[in-house]
Amino acid sequence: MAQAQKGICAEPNLHALFLMFNVLEDHDAPMRKKLVEALNIFQHYDNEHYEAMVSGVIAVGSNYWLELYPGLLPQEIAPFPDMHYDDRHAPVVPYDLFIQIRADRADICHAIGVDVYELLRPHVDLVEQVKGFRYLDGRDLTGFVDGTENPRGMHKFDVAIVGDDDPDFVGGSYIHVQRYRHNLEKWDKLTVAQQEQIFGRTKEDDVEFKSNEKAPFAHTKRTSLKDDEGNSLEILRQSMPYGDMKEQGLYFVSCCKSPMPFTKMLRSMMMGDGHGHHDHLLDYTTAETGAAFFAPSIDFIKRNGKQ
Repeated sequence: MAQAQKGICAEPNLHALFLMFNVLEDHDAPMRKKLVEALNIFQHYDNEHYEAMVSGVIAVGSNYWLELYPGLLPQEIAPFPDMHYDDRHAPVVPYDLFIQIRADRADICHAIGVDVYELLRPHVDLVEQVKGFRYLDGRDLTGFVDGTENPRGMHKFDVAIVGDDDPDFVGGSYIHVQRYRHNLEKWDKLTVAQQEQIFGRTKEDDVEFKSNEKAPFAHTKRTSLKDDEGNSLEILRQSMPYGDMKEQGLYFVSCCKSPMPFTKMLRSMMMGDGHGHHDHLLDYTTAETGAAFFAPSIDFIKRNGKQ
């Protein structure tokens, strides 16, 4: 099986750097070669600073894929789902490249980011750079544990990595990214009990409510979905908090072997259950970006970088 990029199924880290790029016109051929060199940068720092648990992801925007890699398309690649409902909006802000850098040392994240940017700078515009960090014991800035429902162990690969159903893209992953900005001033006016109703689990010890005890608008209710055969729809989240003294939020990153679970979860959050019950967490946080990518296998990037 083709080797998946390390950062897709990596364990949580203390620090992250999220970079969004748009590629300059007619720079596609050199970009294919430069992405191979970017993989080598990740590998170099991983070898030199193994204690930092370095990992990276290079993902290509759905709108840019055929320009960078003319020919075959990942079977399910699609633009980010544009959704509007009442006063809720999941905006679409497409980018050509998404590069995620993670490590347990902030200085190593910075060093890798500098090297990657210097490598790509002749060919790209850097549109967004956001530093993520681990908050307390893996919590979102709302105070609740983030990623509780993530798949564990080898099951992560079953959820996040494309298998033999798409043989040309085995080892790849569909990536969806949203930068959410929290209204913590409004959130902090709620009681803990009200916050727990919105999440559907306890705040301090992260115990999920029983299904029949959850409000229909609870975040865990709106994101815990099943397919037509009764199987749970799962994604692997690689999200991290970000922020400064003026603005805080969550940099949401979803990895999956298909874009379908993310799309269904987002629709359930925004449009609810058909009875007016949307995810009430969206009353306290706002998505400011939304982009869809495909992260091909290491083998694919290296093979096409020779052309």
